[in-house]
Amino acid sequence: MNLFSFIMLFGGLSFFLYGMHVLSTGLEKMAGGKLQQILQKITSCRWKCLLLGAGITIAIQSSSAVTVMLVGLVNSGIMELGQTVGVLMGSNIGTTLTAWILSLSGVQSDNVFISLLKPENFSLVASIIGILMILGAKSQKKKDIGTVMVGFAILIFGMRLMGDSVEPLSEMPEFTSILTAFENPFLGVLVGTVFTGIIQSSAASVGILQIISMTDSLTYGVAIPIIMGQNIGTCVTAIISSFGVNKNAKRVAVIHMTFNIFGSVLCLILFFVAKIFFNLPLLSKAVDPFGIALSHTVFNVFTTVVLLPFGKWMERFAKVVIKDTNEKEQYSFIDERLLNTPSMAIYECNQVTLKMADIAKNTLLCAMSLTTMYDAKKEKIIEEQETKLDYYEDELGTYLVKLSGKQLSDSDSRQISKLLHTIGDFERIGDHAVGIMNSAKEINLKKAKFSEHAISELQMLESAIKEIISITIESYEKNDIELARKVEPLEQAIDRMIATIKNRHIIRLQEGRCTIEHGFMLSDLLNNYARVSDHCSNIAVATIEVEQNRFETHQYLQQVKYVGDEQFNEAFVDYCLKYDLK
Repeated sequence: MNLFSFIMLFGGLSFFLYGMHVLSTGLEKMAGGKLQQILQKITSCRWKCLLLGAGITIAIQSSSAVTVMLVGLVNSGIMELGQTVGVLMGSNIGTTLTAWILSLSGVQSDNVFISLLKPENFSLVASIIGILMILGAKSQKKKDIGTVMVGFAILIFGMRLMGDSVEPLSEMPEFTSILTAFENPFLGVLVGTVFTGIIQSSAASVGILQIISMTDSLTYGVAIPIIMGQNIGTCVTAIISSFGVNKNAKRVAVIHMTFNIFGSVLCLILFFVAKIFFNLPLLSKAVDPFGIALSHTVFNVFTTVVLLPFGKWMERFAKVVIKDTNEKEQYSFIDERLLNTPSMAIYECNQVTLKMADIAKNTLLCAMSLTTMYDAKKEKIIEEQETKLDYYEDELGTYLVKLSGKQLSDSDSRQISKLLHTIGDFERIGDHAVGIMNSAKEINLKKAKFSEHAISELQMLESAIKEIISITIESYEKNDIELARKVEPLEQAIDRMIATIKNRHIIRLQEGRCTIEHGFMLSDLLNNYARVSDHCSNIAVATIEVEQNRFETHQYLQQVKYVGDEQFNEAFVDYCLKYDLK
């Protein structure tokens, strides 16, 4: 084998691995919110988890990415350890799809349509279409599809280069002697393990094995142990991802290793039995790409079916290897490993934001209850909740900035924009809840008493505030645009109510029915209520504008308030009648 052949071999390997990376990244990006929906369906049912694991891996074509994702989810406390067992096993089955696609390279036919099934043939068409989509499409989704097609073409081009470079190997005695050495199954397992561990992709290492099989020098007896080793080698990714995580997340890597190692040992025993006692002729037969794909699939399906009933045992074994301590298990906010799977990370960021929304609402309602009956015990609760909102905003904002630098689909980008525009508003609602609490505390300490008219007006205003915070959070959670459109007219009605209450207070002040001190306390209370409704308006506008793939807040508000919007005007009149101060 000359120098040029070596250059072709390693150059082809480079193209192959890069194409695999582009393909996997593109598919992951295209999957977008679908991965969120799959994640929501994960339960303790082993068979359901198995199917979901296979589905996710097929969607993003990377079992290593799924493993890293699971470590991150468990480290964040989002998933239970037991839920990962079936998903890990399913990912091993899902990753076999790549081998089946590459096995089509062995198709031989004079029929034009059948020959187009060969990857090296239809990849040329895919690359042309992909480039046209990347350069000409306006939709980001179509550009992502083009990227996937080009990635696949690069992968196949690398495979073809390697195939051409290894073709002369079949005529070399040295190459034959190396393969003869691999007839030792233990050496085959070792080679498969080491090579897959280095490139950290079982799909890629199986693909390379398929290329070698094109020389007609590789037998089933040599290939099968290497395939077993490749499954063990893919555990390296799980081991690396388990550094710096909590005990439960480390146990995910242990379960992954246990499953793959035990499965390989079991199949190796069966392999020896078949070879020694039955002397199967198949083992000495030359294997082709199709045979590699079949062996890979049979191995993964067999080990999964056999070991799936022992999922609880593997979970217990992982807990024995990684022992519990008296220390409380620490979970990261949202594990940074999930940044490698943006759609999953966005889903979890949205879950935290919804938690912020719930905390903000409960804190506000708790503070508002103090204006009628002050309870000092609620002070600490409100302050703790406000501190929690501050923490969430800081951590979530930092995480979202990192996430925005990743390759994202259009829908994921819009979701991040929505989150960045709203987390500050939820945090500020908590601040104003503290302001309302302080006003209520001052009223209680000074034993100030408002007139019956002022109390009645405040109660009506508080009812409107309760409604606006409720419909704001509901529209945000459900992404309900029509419900979000009701927030702005209610906010305007609240502004009108506040202006009326202030004017009436001035009249009472002039008539000597209340004092200036009362006015200061009332003004502080009203200002906090006004700011709460303003932040509700900001959140609703973000929900509307981001969903419509734009963010022109000022333009939107100008249009509905001043240009004239029939729906806005009708809702505004309805709210004014509903909350008429009389």
